[in-house]
Amino acid sequence: MDGVIHTVEALEAQVGTRPDAVNLKVIDHLDVHAQRWLAASPLAFAGFSDAHQVAATLVGGAPGFASAPEPGQLRVPRAALDDPQHAQAGRGAGLLFLIPGLGETLRINGVVADTSTADILINVQECYAHCAKALLRSDFWRPDPGADPQDAAAFLQACRFMALATADAALHTDLSPKGDPAGSLVQAYGDGIRYADRPGNRRTDSLRNILQRPDAAALLIVPGCTRVAAAQGRAQISADPAQRRAFMVQDKTPKLVTSLAAPVLVLRESAALARSRPWLSPVPPADIDPAEIFAAHVRLNKTRGLGAAISRAMVSIPGLMRKGLQQDYKRNMY
Repeated sequence: MDGVIHTVEALEAQVGTRPDAVNLKVIDHLDVHAQRWLAASPLAFAGFSDAHQVAATLVGGAPGFASAPEPGQLRVPRAALDDPQHAQAGRGAGLLFLIPGLGETLRINGVVADTSTADILINVQECYAHCAKALLRSDFWRPDPGADPQDAAAFLQACRFMALATADAALHTDLSPKGDPAGSLVQAYGDGIRYADRPGNRRTDSLRNILQRPDAAALLIVPGCTRVAAAQGRAQISADPAQRRAFMVQDKTPKLVTSLAAPVLVLRESAALARSRPWLSPVPPADIDPAEIFAAHVRLNKTRGLGAAISRAMVSIPGLMRKGLQQDYKRNMY
């Protein structure tokens, strides 16, 4: 197939190199900001990986269902997972926590440490706030009243949000959000689906994982609907111009398209979505400021060097981080 990306060098030639600064917002524990986020979150998407497969599931309940018994550990009730069998000790884990009304999300990556009780314990390796572009593009917090597509074709046409789980050879697991208007998020081809890679946090984790290990799992969401579509398959990244043009939005053509070979697209009810009721009252807590969290995590990051010192000094300027986020969302949505 023309345009298939096989190497990191080819990937970076298409999308640019990964800036060192993107890792400065990553910390290795759940600080007070992350714990406050967990206390307000009723819904998460989770990916788990072992040497044989990558799987994705939804996790949900009342706000605060997940917690931090200590800064280096995340606790999630087994009963909160739609598919608790995916959480096994030793597996890589990547979770994306949402707060109703907020575009930004909290990402927590690590390793499942213990599943011997009613709770799943995950040792935290990475914690960081993620930009709002995926949820803004999908208009995630504006549900479609009465939406309940009953077949795969209708669901693909109506879906606006996707959670994509990938992992590398060392089981570092990533759960990446994707969002677009209905009809622009995914397209069917043969026995699989395709989606575009839009501007995001520039870490390119899922793309790099796919180059190492093409296994991927996706969860597709129609905001307002408690039904979810799940797909697992082999992923392939392409810069093919025709594939990219098919995903043009607002006269912007994506730089990459990923194909996921998924012979079976499974539609089912999600108990986690039903429990969490994320669209019931999408008003975020007044005491959670994503710009403040971004800045706090940059200050907590342990990276040394001149560039890191300059970044910490810049985020200490009142309002600078917030203004930067607003400009990025305005100028680089597609």
